[in-house]
Amino acid sequence: MIQIGPGSERSLMSASAKVTAGGGGVPARTGTRSVAREAVRTMDGSGRVDEWERGLRDRLIAGDESAVADLYDQYSSFVFGLARRVTGDRTAAEDVTQDVFVACWERPEAFDPERGRLRTFLGTLAHRRAVDWVRREEARRRRAARDAALVVRVPDVEEMVSALATAERVRAEVERLPVEQAEAIRLAYFGGRTYRQVAVELGIPEGTAKSRLRLGLRRIAAALEGNGVEQWT
Repeated sequence: MIQIGPGSERSLMSASAKVTAGGGGVPARTGTRSVAREAVRTMDGSGRVDEWERGLRDRLIAGDESAVADLYDQYSSFVFGLARRVTGDRTAAEDVTQDVFVACWERPEAFDPERGRLRTFLGTLAHRRAVDWVRREEARRRRAARDAALVVRVPDVEEMVSALATAERVRAEVERLPVEQAEAIRLAYFGGRTYRQVAVELGIPEGTAKSRLRLGLRRIAAALEGNGVEQWT
């Protein structure tokens, strides 16, 4: 595997800094790189392999460190813009851009000029890496939300005693209800059933189940309020 050397690393870091400072654009240069742009612009639509792209690939394979700077200078704005649109995050787009060009330096043979344009190859690579970042970020957020949901606040002793006392009062008041209301309340309040499930288990219409629950809850609330308990559900 070709190892990126100090010269090419400096070239990438310098070009990356221009992307960051310039809002995603790389200033045009004169000389060989402007000629490279002209070669790309004047390529016809016949499917002819662009000689500049072929030559650049050969230079990368040969370990020519100036080739990676030429590549970055030519396509960094395109790669950065695509990555930013996908990720919606500037820092992530900068990381994706850097990764794409390092990958091209380390595995230049992955680009086959006979199969397509270099711009298309870089766009595909950038899109895949940007999508990977989005998926990792979504997974991280799901894990954070799941971990947050697992954090259970431990009530103090006073709260626990109060809750237990209230539960006992509720049970006592349930026992004073008419049988049909008490059955519905037990299933809903202590059994965690919905009114529809209560109706099914008791074999009664849903409207009847709602009515029994409503009446029973009102009686319990009135009794508890008389004993100084305002909230119990």
